[in-house]
Amino acid sequence: MNLSFFDQFMSPCLLGIPLILLSMLLPTLLIPPSNSRLHTNRLHTIMLWFTNLITKQLVLPLEKKGHKWALILTSLILFLLTINLLGLLPYTFTPTTQLSMNMALALPLWLATVLTGLRNQPSTSLGHLLPEGTPTPLIPALIMIETTSLLIRPLALGVRLTANLTAGHLLIQLISTAVITLLPTTPTISLLTTFVLLLLTILEMAVAMIQAYVFTLLLSLYLQENT
Repeated sequence: MNLSFFDQFMSPCLLGIPLILLSMLLPTLLIPPSNSRLHTNRLHTIMLWFTNLITKQLVLPLEKKGHKWALILTSLILFLLTINLLGLLPYTFTPTTQLSMNMALALPLWLATVLTGLRNQPSTSLGHLLPEGTPTPLIPALIMIETTSLLIRPLALGVRLTANLTAGHLLIQLISTAVITLLPTTPTISLLTTFVLLLLTILEMAVAMIQAYVFTLLLSLYLQENT
């Protein structure tokens, strides 16, 4: 029984071919394409307003040099937001519950921010490893601690996103299983549990949006340190 709860996190396969790439590319079809018409439909207008709002929030802490990252950060948050929300639908697969995928997103982007800082302002980037005014005996220890905290950032990004989404999916499956089990014997308790399941689903929708925003915002703050 415990193993069946984790079956939802297994990548579906067709003829031995993993379908995770298809599930990652399919959400992009939901974004309406841009066109040169003066009058567009309401969906396109809402998407454009939402994209502009997200872009302003992400580039707000950045200097002018970091604004060239606006397209990457906006595309990343829309990608994560769409996948996280679609993963809450029944009989769907959520690629962001896979640590390998989240690390594949976090590691290259974090490394790009570090290399950007080392190229543009090497002394300032290396100066973050040693706070100003540190006593001389503590310098080696603090350099090791700051270096470890720097190297652990991509792992923290990937694990945070994976753990939050996995925990939410497991809770939803556990409570939904309890609803089906209690329905024949105690319908009243089953009805109350259904109400709890509805509240939990709303909470998980909020968590899906918040985690996508936090993932991208932290990358934006890492970029701010290096620009």
